Amino acid sequence: MAIPSDASSITVAVRVRPFTIREAAQISKCEDGPLFLGDGSLAGAPTPKLNQKGIRSIIKVIDDRCLVFDPPEDSPVQKFSKSVVPNGKRVKDQTFAFDRIFDQNASQGEVYEATTRTLLDSVLDGYNATVFAYGATGCGKTHTITGTAQQPGIIFMTMQELFERIDERSGEKATEISLSYLEIYNETIRDLLVPGGSKGGLMLREDSNKSVSVSGLSSHHPQNVQQVMDMIMKGNECRTMSPTEANATSSRSHAVLQINIAQKDRNADVNEPHTMATLSIIDLAGSERASATKNRGERLFEGANINKSLLALGSCINALCDPRKRNHVPYRNSKLTRLLKFSLGGNCKTVMIVCVSPSSQHFDETQNTLRYANRAKNIQTKVTRNVFNVNRHVKDFLVKIDEQMNLINELKAQQKDYERIAFAKFKKQTEKKDAVVREGISRIRNAYEHSLPERQERTANMLKSRQISRRIGILSSWIAAFDSVCANSENEVPLANLQAIRKTAQGVLLELESSRQHYHQRLARSTWDRGINSAVEHAVRQLHDFGINDNGDLANLHREAELLKSNTERDAFSAVAEQEKAGEAETVQLLLQAQFEAISAIEDIMQMSEEEAVEAGKSILSKMLDSCSTATSSLVKPDGSLPAAQPFSPSKAMSPKPKKRVSLAALPAGKTLAAPISLASTAPASPGKGSPRRRRLGGGRKSVTFSPKKPQAKSTKRSVRWKDDEQDGSLAEFQKTPQKPRAQLFPEGPQGSPTTPAVPHRTTRKAGRQTKTTPSGSVRR
Repeated sequence: MAIPSDASSITVAVRVRPFTIREAAQISKCEDGPLFLGDGSLAGAPTPKLNQKGIRSIIKVIDDRCLVFDPPEDSPVQKFSKSVVPNGKRVKDQTFAFDRIFDQNASQGEVYEATTRTLLDSVLDGYNATVFAYGATGCGKTHTITGTAQQPGIIFMTMQELFERIDERSGEKATEISLSYLEIYNETIRDLLVPGGSKGGLMLREDSNKSVSVSGLSSHHPQNVQQVMDMIMKGNECRTMSPTEANATSSRSHAVLQINIAQKDRNADVNEPHTMATLSIIDLAGSERASATKNRGERLFEGANINKSLLALGSCINALCDPRKRNHVPYRNSKLTRLLKFSLGGNCKTVMIVCVSPSSQHFDETQNTLRYANRAKNIQTKVTRNVFNVNRHVKDFLVKIDEQMNLINELKAQQKDYERIAFAKFKKQTEKKDAVVREGISRIRNAYEHSLPERQERTANMLKSRQISRRIGILSSWIAAFDSVCANSENEVPLANLQAIRKTAQGVLLELESSRQHYHQRLARSTWDRGINSAVEHAVRQLHDFGINDNGDLANLHREAELLKSNTERDAFSAVAEQEKAGEAETVQLLLQAQFEAISAIEDIMQMSEEEAVEAGKSILSKMLDSCSTATSSLVKPDGSLPAAQPFSPSKAMSPKPKKRVSLAALPAGKTLAAPISLASTAPASPGKGSPRRRRLGGGRKSVTFSPKKPQAKSTKRSVRWKDDEQDGSLAEFQKTPQKPRAQLFPEGPQGSPTTPAVPHRTTRKAGRQTKTTPSGSVRR
């Protein structure tokens, strides 16, 4: 038979309850040891065993859609004994498939999600729905439907989500909920929500639309889920319950909770559609056997009525499953089946939760329950949407106008509320943004303050690097000038007394270059701004986390960080510029002082007579050489660690005779040289070490050798004269120098004429040769 497009079958779910504490203690253990049959005869009867009244599990859940009833035991001993021994009981080993199967570990939430939650969409769309629990007594029907405070059942979770969805649709739909709660006890309908319980039984009525209703049943309008649960708890207190052998809290009646949901559009037209739907949640009483419950008297009568109604339900299920019997379904055999008429075969989406026990003590009840549930899968229902159009009368237009005005006022109030909420949200977000920005700027400044030691170290490294660069420039110039003079000199070993200083200068230059590279690397590895960058990144991350993407705030954070970095660079370069102001003033002063002393000494010599000049020239030139050597060595090592070069060669082998340093600037003009003055007063003191020790210089010995001059080609005899005050220019060719006695330099003779002192002859011995200098300045060999 073809199924109509709007046809729907009953959803059947099976829930297997866990063993009770009493049942778990009676479970028989399987023997896994080897089987011995005595003399080896397979026809021999097994040895009888005592205490064989234990229970076993008769349900094995394969997956969420398949289970096995009375499966063969896993023990090989039991398998072999049941297949070989003649009096062994055969197992059923029946496989059932359902829409959903819950094992013993399933929670209340899992059962609700898989069975009832999907019905809420249909109910809110105008379709009737029914959920009922079916099974033997003590199998967990009431626990599944009602539950406990710790594990709420289907009723609580259904009503909780129903109110949540109604609140979500409140802007479009006006929804009204009415609730009624009744029980069928001994074929009598009783209202459970009437204070004190209804005295007489209520009657079933069927209207023209063939819908069944209960006359006189109270209807309640809860506003939240808590009121619903209070009503359910109140109704359960009035429900008939009694302990039996099978269940200590056995329900002796069928409980039916009906939830009527009426909806209409909030802005409907004149032809106003109304949607009506009913959600029924039914907790059936459990089928029971008198031998199992051991009921007597009134309990036995209750059990008979329960079985009667459940038998009528089974007959209806059989008739609905059999196409030949669908023309007549015996709904009127019981008040329960009359209430379930539209749930089983009418306009309703139905979910049947079958509760079974895994204990072998309920073998027959579990088998019958699974058989009825397997048949119920084939029941087909035809669902239709319950929509009723209500045509308004002309007199209702005023009511409609009032409704529209109320709706407009409500929307205006909502708009104001939304504006107020949006403004408060914007204000809160702005305050949060400002707080984040202020905190970020504070973090950046704190990071800048904490980086003070690193910034000072970086500035010191820059100053040191610049100072080393200047020293490298001076030493490079010193070496270049020294090499240039040596290249232009005609001596075999030019400036021999400064060669050691030149080597020292080269070594110092290499050390300075290495130090400069070291400071450059330290400057490159400087991470003084790492804290500032981290503070900026943290503030930007906080702004993004709060959903703030204001470019102005981000720019302010980056601008603050860049400003602090620029201040650091400015301070560092200012310190370098301040250092550059002084520059190499001390070095220039030292060189100029030596230059001025040399100029002063030359002027003094020029003002002397020839005899005085010859007599004092050696001492003056020695002092001049000492001053220049001191200045030259101070350029290489300003700390004074290099001794000044010796102006004279030693008189004996390996016994140098140092000369005492004097200042040339203190020599009087035209007079005998005074006591020598130390250069320590004019030379700058070294910051690291003290000035070189002053050495006492003795008088010159007779035999003093000068560096020999290179032999020159023979030429016309030439003589060198001293430049006098009246003639300017360079040295002239040899000619007789006119004598102009000066009274201030030479004493007068007895006749009043100035006398010229004789210039002593200077004899130099060198390698067996003897040279003699004449007073006129010529040299004879």
